[in-house]
Amino acid sequence: MCHYIYFMESQKTFQVYVGRTDKDPKTRINEHNNGQSTWSSSRRPFKLIYFEKYLCKADAIQRELFYKSGFGKLIKKSIMYVLIHSGRSSDG
Repeated sequence: MCHYIYFMESQKTFQVYVGRTDKDPKTRINEHNNGQSTWSSSRRPFKLIYFEKYLCKADAIQRELFYKSGFGKLIKKSIMYVLIHSGRSSDG
C-alpha cells in the first residue's frame, strides 16, 4: 500500500493544508471538496498543488510532521514558490 503527503490550497481562504492519506491524493481532495472532513468543509473548494508518495507509513508520517514543523514550513513555501513560478502543480 502506498502512502501520500499532499498540499492542498483552499480556493476560499488561500490557506495551504498539509495532509497524509493512503488513498490517491486526487480522491482525497474530492472527499475534502464533498464535505467529508469537518475541518475542510467551511474552507472548500480545494485544489491539489503537490504530493509525495511513500511506501512506508512511518516515513509518510515523519514527512507530514516535518512539513508542519518550523523548518518544514519554510521548505513547503520553497516548493510552492517553485511550482507557482514554473506554472506547474501536481494536478495538472
